[in-house]
Amino acid sequence: MQKVKIGVLREEKSPPDKRVPLTPLICSELTRKYPNLDIVVQPSPIRCYSDSEYTSFGVVLQEDLSDCDVLMGVKEVPIEKLISGKKYFFFSHTIKKQAHNKKLMRALIEKKIQMIDYETLTDKNNNRIIGFGRYAGVVGAYNGILGYGLKYDLFRLKPAHLCRDRAEMEEELKRVKLPNIKIALTGGGRVANGVIETLSALRIRKVTSEEFLNMSFREPVYCQLNPRDYVERKDDHNFDLNDFFKHPEHFISKFTEYTKITDLYFSAHYWDPHSPKMFTEDDIQAKDFHISVIADITCDIDGSVPTTIRSSTITQPFYGYNIKNHHEDLPFNKDTICVMAVDNLPCELPRDASDDFGKDLTERVLPFIFAQDDEKVIERASICKDGKLTPGFEYLSDYAY
Repeated sequence: MQKVKIGVLREEKSPPDKRVPLTPLICSELTRKYPNLDIVVQPSPIRCYSDSEYTSFGVVLQEDLSDCDVLMGVKEVPIEKLISGKKYFFFSHTIKKQAHNKKLMRALIEKKIQMIDYETLTDKNNNRIIGFGRYAGVVGAYNGILGYGLKYDLFRLKPAHLCRDRAEMEEELKRVKLPNIKIALTGGGRVANGVIETLSALRIRKVTSEEFLNMSFREPVYCQLNPRDYVERKDDHNFDLNDFFKHPEHFISKFTEYTKITDLYFSAHYWDPHSPKMFTEDDIQAKDFHISVIADITCDIDGSVPTTIRSSTITQPFYGYNIKNHHEDLPFNKDTICVMAVDNLPCELPRDASDDFGKDLTERVLPFIFAQDDEKVIERASICKDGKLTPGFEYLSDYAY
């Protein structure tokens, strides 16, 4: 292995993000495993792991990272802080031509930076190999339960962001006593699996879609729905998953049969803008529309869940959607659906989310930095290099030049 020096960046985007790509323990383990690896960390007063925690694990604090080969952060790096000719890892939020990062994209090219976005790291089958989605699900489910407790004055929990870690959050869950409600979950990826982890901590029983629709229960239950359960072709009411992925515009929603019996809904599925919405404003006004709390964990504004009219914040996670006039209202009023739509949920448990992310980074990405990348994971994920867009990202030309 060639000599490599990694610098962990201080997060400087406002509002600040407390997460880190590599925790103190992971830094220590990596340098033990790879003798030719050095890791240094920029001092920071706001990250979830203190400077002293890093130094206690033997990690050196270093303000100037210009001698590092690889620089790793979480959120976008301010343009004036970018160091020319380096290899950067962070969430750049550029691959969808986000207007607010157009100058950043151009600066990355001008400074001849190799930009590896965590979102673009994939395996040979084009599946993402790293992300914070699991903890979005873990925290999003907790917030949904918290919101249901507040709406019906059943219990009060400490918000996740005020808990030191996930262990304390799960201690709070021991205070939850839910009636025999029905909880619907859409999604099958990392985010949905995170939701299931929280529901499992509550020992809420999973039932099939058929049982969910046709049976009554004496305990709270949840059902995980896949696309087959909530969409069908317009013309013949059939379903084929590959057809749905290729031509989502040919499908309509049949989720309304679930809206009549669901109390709490977790939206954790990927939504293509050409796909049908889960339900409509007219559906919400129907007398048999039963959902009273919605945790839209994916938080697509004007997306699959029409009640998500804006994102909410960690400190103010809930708002109300008025059933009668479709405007925002107080979250716990009688005629409102309580909506949770926080768009940075993993930040509520930054230590746990960072540890989970760092382990994935260590196992699935870093080996390709230290050794020959036969799978071309880093090459495939590089948006730009040597002052130009790479072939896989040339679609950004009108945005980047």
